[in-house]
Amino acid sequence: MALRYLYEERPGLHVVAAGSLLEFALSEISFPVGRVQFFEMQPMTFAEYLQALGKERAAIEVLSPPKALPAPLHALLLDDLRNYFLVGGMPASVRAFAETGSVRQALEVQADLCETFRQDFPKYAPRADADCLEAVWEGAARGLGGQVLYTRLAEGHAHTTNHRAFDLLRKARLLTKVLAANPSSLPLGASASTRRFKTLLVDIGMWRHLCGGGIEHELRRGDLLDVRRGAAAEQFVGQELRAAQGSDPYYWSRESRGSTAEVDFLSVAGGKVYGVEVKSGASGRLRSLHMLLASYPAMAGGRVLSTQPYAELPEQKLSFLPLYYAYSSARNNAGFGLASNVHGEVD
Repeated sequence: MALRYLYEERPGLHVVAAGSLLEFALSEISFPVGRVQFFEMQPMTFAEYLQALGKERAAIEVLSPPKALPAPLHALLLDDLRNYFLVGGMPASVRAFAETGSVRQALEVQADLCETFRQDFPKYAPRADADCLEAVWEGAARGLGGQVLYTRLAEGHAHTTNHRAFDLLRKARLLTKVLAANPSSLPLGASASTRRFKTLLVDIGMWRHLCGGGIEHELRRGDLLDVRRGAAAEQFVGQELRAAQGSDPYYWSRESRGSTAEVDFLSVAGGKVYGVEVKSGASGRLRSLHMLLASYPAMAGGRVLSTQPYAELPEQKLSFLPLYYAYSSARNNAGFGLASNVHGEVD
């Protein structure tokens, strides 16, 4: 109401208001219709992270149409991506890393951010169970990549309590629902199922923190696709698709007696739908993606995002893209292209 007064009585003032989005989700707050314009900010994408580190040329490259790169450049981008998996895209964490070069300091910022949210949870009792909010938040992080079942999110809490906690965290944008849909028509939301869904966290760095110890060691030494059985890479790709498309992503799932199939994401670019798998391996092992393309022949094709170099199999309608091209693959009208906020050339 104070903002409405300032809008009507003191329109010359420039006012910035900040607060917990969770508090808005829990409160019955009326908005002055026609006087509010909404902008949603995402964590910094991988390209924005590179820019913050002063790596403009690398940022330009990952925003360009996907293509085969020289092996040394491919390796350097994967090294940067490995650090991004740790640092994440929360601006304060990125700034700490950019200023100090210390991943440890960036991780300390992440811990502070997560603790700030935890300290907020008790404020909302009895409208929401603080312990359940925290347990559901952590449960969603540990179960990332799998279908969400409310009863399994937080042990010791009733289905309805977990459901309410999950919905509040989603409204606060700490969690994102990834609904199952089919690519038979656009928009994908028209065919989306509200009963079958996965989840993403707001940021890969905060996801890493909530999952606890061990992940940092995995990220330092192993293939990015092996970290928590691919959950880290799936969180990254989902986060990049969400930022590129300006909307929550979808996935494809088919359940039938004796057979299940699932493709990690459905991506829309240039009015065309692509199946997106986050995994390594030859095309012959992509059973679910092949099944999706056979079931919906009008689809533009399938994309496999991994740590492997760029490759094409046009006869199978498949593109193999390095993970760092996740954002650009969903931006261009033809499916690939350069984002408008970065310009330049790469030697």
